[in-house]
Amino acid sequence: MERVDCVVIGAGVVGLAVARQLALAGREVIVLEAANMIGTETSSRNSEVIHAGIYYPTGSLKARSCVAGKEKLYPYCIEHGVPHRRCGKLIVATTDAQKATLEQIRAKAAANGVTDLEWLEPAAVKELEPEVFCTAALLSPSTGIIDSHALMLAYQGEAEDHGAMLAFCARVERGRVAEDGIELEVGGDQPMALKARIVVNSAGLHAPDLAARFEGLRRDLLPTSYYCKGNYFTLAGARPFSHLVYPVPEQAGLGVHVTLDLGGQVRFGPDVEWGESINYDVDPRRADVFYAAIRTYWPGLKDGALEPGYAGMRPKLGPKGSPAADFVVHGPREHGVPGLVNLFGIESPGLTSSLALAEDVERALQQSLSRAA
Repeated sequence: MERVDCVVIGAGVVGLAVARQLALAGREVIVLEAANMIGTETSSRNSEVIHAGIYYPTGSLKARSCVAGKEKLYPYCIEHGVPHRRCGKLIVATTDAQKATLEQIRAKAAANGVTDLEWLEPAAVKELEPEVFCTAALLSPSTGIIDSHALMLAYQGEAEDHGAMLAFCARVERGRVAEDGIELEVGGDQPMALKARIVVNSAGLHAPDLAARFEGLRRDLLPTSYYCKGNYFTLAGARPFSHLVYPVPEQAGLGVHVTLDLGGQVRFGPDVEWGESINYDVDPRRADVFYAAIRTYWPGLKDGALEPGYAGMRPKLGPKGSPAADFVVHGPREHGVPGLVNLFGIESPGLTSSLALAEDVERALQQSLSRAA
């Protein structure tokens, strides 16, 4: 059995950020990825938004890592040439009753450390976005968009420059906690057995199921995974917006909102759909829901303007109707196994939070290994 210092399971945006962080710290790192390339699931099927940290519960890991990650991500993109744009976001109220919700959102954002939100009256919104109807809005100038694949390539390149290696088509089938490390059984094109001092399970949608296949790890401490699909539609024709536009959320989730990519494509989503399996098909009939939702803030949307875009699966830790779960960095303090960190429920804003989460993982490992030494 080959011995290695550190294995990161999963080459999505967070797994690559963790591999980079550990490689920069001088560790020998191998990244095991079940697919044949980086970022094929959650990391490549999202809105590519750099989130400000507005909505998440104050004190939660989502709030803390999003705000910290945003502050790290913009300078990182500039330094490493990752395409991005600080386009800003409008959160729009479409009734007078929703103005009170805007005030609540601004207060929560401030509690999270997001202090740059600006209150705009309808006339000011019209100057920024002539097509948008609202009764009031908040402008978030620190919200932006990013080329997620370019970001992952930057993380990968920096990790490899510091000695990390990536193995593709290398699915981790199971693990076993041993006295002197964690044994991994790896399938795929070249099956192998590894023993690692450090293992970071960043398998995204599959992380809870994989952790349950680790012999010696208490299963009663592990969450159950649920599949939640976000459907997106794209806009045919010219781009009518220069900012992201989000409606005031009235139920769970943030509603059908406007996002942009760096090429100018307008995308609307997500329309949330719960299921029992991973499925990336977008049903064209779901457009009816989109038209009704979008016209509350963009009355000028024409019939036939929406086309099925793409779908992404979110690694949820609770069933439909349950409160949104926080990110979980499930480390030795929680499960008692030195050198093992599981990352559970890393959905949005995981991309924005990636650099901050990587630092959290390194701290959890440092504390564990220093006590075990």
